[in-house]
Amino acid sequence: MSLHFSVLASGSTGNAIYVETDKHSFLVDAGLSGKQMEALFQKIDRKPDNLDGILVTHEHSDHIKGVGILARKYKLPIYANEKTWKAMDGLIGTVPTEQKFLFEMETIKTFGSLDIESFGVSHDAVEPMFYVFNQGQKKLVVITDTGYVSDRMKGTISNADVFIFESNHDVQMLRMGKYPWSIKRRILSDVGHVSNEDAAIAMSEVIGDATKRIYLAHLSLDNNMKDLARMSVAQTLEAQGSGVGHQYDLFDTDPKIPTPLTAV
Repeated sequence: MSLHFSVLASGSTGNAIYVETDKHSFLVDAGLSGKQMEALFQKIDRKPDNLDGILVTHEHSDHIKGVGILARKYKLPIYANEKTWKAMDGLIGTVPTEQKFLFEMETIKTFGSLDIESFGVSHDAVEPMFYVFNQGQKKLVVITDTGYVSDRMKGTISNADVFIFESNHDVQMLRMGKYPWSIKRRILSDVGHVSNEDAAIAMSEVIGDATKRIYLAHLSLDNNMKDLARMSVAQTLEAQGSGVGHQYDLFDTDPKIPTPLTAV
C-alpha cells in the first residue's frame, strides 16, 4: 500500500492539496482558477480527470475558487458538510446533483484501504473542517485555517507521519503591517489563523514517534516569510523540548509551486 501527497498550492492566494493511494486520489480544496489548477497537476505529472473527488474544507474563496470549474469539466464528486454546501452553493456555480456528496464533520469515509476522517477547526466560516488520511499504519494530517488548536483537535491529529500545518503569520509583522485593525483583530482571534509560534507550540504537543515531516502551510504573503516561519517554528519547538532535524524535518510550501509528490 502507498500513500502519496503534494501541496499543490498554499497561501493567502489559493490552497490545494493532492493525496493519492494505489487506487484512489483526492484533492483537498481547489482555491485557484481552473487553468491554474490544471497547470499545477501537470507539474506533478497527474491529471484532474483521475480524481475520485474534491474534499472541501470551507467556503472561503482561497479554498473553493476552482471547485465548480474542475467538477463540471471532469465530472468530479464534491464532498462537503451540509452547512458548507449551503454557504458555497452560489459561489461555485451550478453542480449536478449527482456530483454533490455530504461529508459531515467528525465522520469517516472509507475508499478501499483509505480512511478519511473529518474534524472541526476554529475559523470564521460556517462549519470549517479539515482531514486526516489513514492508510494502514500511515497517517497524513491537513490542518490550516484555524485560530487555535484545541485539545479535541490534538487528539485527532496526534502522531501523524506527515503534518501539513498552518503557520500563517508572524505576530509582530502583522501588528506593524498595513492591514486595517479590524482585519488584524480577525486574524489574531480564535476564529482567525495561528501564528508561527502558536503553531509550533501546538505541533510540539502532537508530534509523535511516527512523525517524520512537517510542512508549514498557508503562510501570509504580507505578514510572514518562509525563512522566518521556519526559524520561528524551529526555535519554538526547540524551546518546547522537540528538536528539528533529528526525528523530523520542516518543509516549505508555496502559493504557486507544488511540493514534490512524496510518500507518507
